[in-house]
Amino acid sequence: MKQALIITSFGTSVPEARISIEAVEKALSEAAAGYTSVRAFTSPTIRRILAERGEKVPSLTEALEQLHSEGINRVVVQPTHLLYGYEYDKLKAEAEKFSGRFEMLIVGKPLLAGNSDTLQFAEKISETHPQQEEAAVVYMGHGTEHFANAVYPALQTALNLMGRSDICIGTVEGWPGLTEILRQLKKPCKVKLLPLMLVAGDHARKDMAVNWKQELEKAGHTVQCEFTGLGELVWVQKMYKDRLMTVL
Repeated sequence: MKQALIITSFGTSVPEARISIEAVEKALSEAAAGYTSVRAFTSPTIRRILAERGEKVPSLTEALEQLHSEGINRVVVQPTHLLYGYEYDKLKAEAEKFSGRFEMLIVGKPLLAGNSDTLQFAEKISETHPQQEEAAVVYMGHGTEHFANAVYPALQTALNLMGRSDICIGTVEGWPGLTEILRQLKKPCKVKLLPLMLVAGDHARKDMAVNWKQELEKAGHTVQCEFTGLGELVWVQKMYKDRLMTVL
């Protein structure tokens, strides 16, 4: 039986941010003993940029075509996406085009696929950042118009119910946004600003470290940016591994 694991990410064009993707890929590959691991990036723009630099990364379709030509029987597609959304929907539809061409083709779930995942994630965030006087932690996520954006306010609610209103969850393109975070931070304090994304890529280096930082400083806060993608965190890697083990 020939079997393969396609670890599918949106991708990044920021070289130093790739460490987050590679860390999750390593963790998933270790969990899938006996599977051939393959990398795929879903973003055409990222793949084009990388190709211009001399690096060829296949799309999911290209990876599936190649595995089919090699006689692979069983394929698991595990996305590194944080939540359900338009990108996940497209990935699922892309994989479904290959239905019937393999003995088994399974698409795994994103990291935060349900209530238990969201609660576990909130608890880990709380443990990572002990509460301090006159200090706050602000996480910047991507956000989406997809209904899956509800994960972000759900995370905030979970943290609030844990007594951690000092940890704020916001998004660049969804809700809540920076406006809601500024409202939540009622008085000037020391703010640690981090990406709530798999990689600390373009959004972290532009939207977070420039736009959000400047607005927070205008409001009187002292801001420290950290460029650690979620994929670099051991506990996040374990969550991805646990997610994968449910379909292997």
